[in-house]
Amino acid sequence: MDIKLGKNDKRYIEGSDDVFSIMQRVLLRENKIDKEKEHFWIIGMNEAGYILYIELIALGSVKAVNIEPMNVYRVAVMKNASRVIAIHNHPSGRLVPSKADLDITDRLIQVGRILNIALIDHLIISTEAYESFRNMGIMDDLEKSLTYVPTYQVVEQIRKEEKKIARDKVKSANDKTKIERARREKLEFAMVSTLIDKNVSIEDIAKIMEVTPKAVESIVNKFNFLASNKAK
Repeated sequence: MDIKLGKNDKRYIEGSDDVFSIMQRVLLRENKIDKEKEHFWIIGMNEAGYILYIELIALGSVKAVNIEPMNVYRVAVMKNASRVIAIHNHPSGRLVPSKADLDITDRLIQVGRILNIALIDHLIISTEAYESFRNMGIMDDLEKSLTYVPTYQVVEQIRKEEKKIARDKVKSANDKTKIERARREKLEFAMVSTLIDKNVSIEDIAKIMEVTPKAVESIVNKFNFLASNKAK
């Protein structure tokens, strides 16, 4: 779910205070029931720190929220974000990172490296205060972590999660099947095109999508062929 900025919100991120200022107001806008659940947001930015989007990735329970890395980076790839910041709230008000918080941050750092999108910080917030992983030195430690290396293991996990998303989409109503298929193909093409623009090789794209390089080329050729026929 896309989060709209208010007219008084800054459009540039210069530090963690700016992030908290924006996200505190977002959290305060939630209804009472949702405030008692954990939210996980992503802010996507360009290299200059200009905010391209704010996305609610997941809404969990009072104690936890499950995150799928591919969902985190899907919008970042499509909107050409080069840097992202993760934010989630602790309804209890206790801002100490849990083991699960550290683990998902570690995973997101590694997946971001594959896509050449930097996770520059992770904030835990309440309606009153926040803690920044970067300010606490946690990001520096996690950026040196080898937990999710070698890279192919991270890619494998990304693909498993992407397959699960695809399977969920297939379960949609029969009358939406063709629309969903076309949308998925367009998404694949857009992702391939964006990664090519980012100078990611065909071989690396194939690894990320768990297909052969020939299949990646087929995606590009198919849409080029359709575009050529449409132009005639």
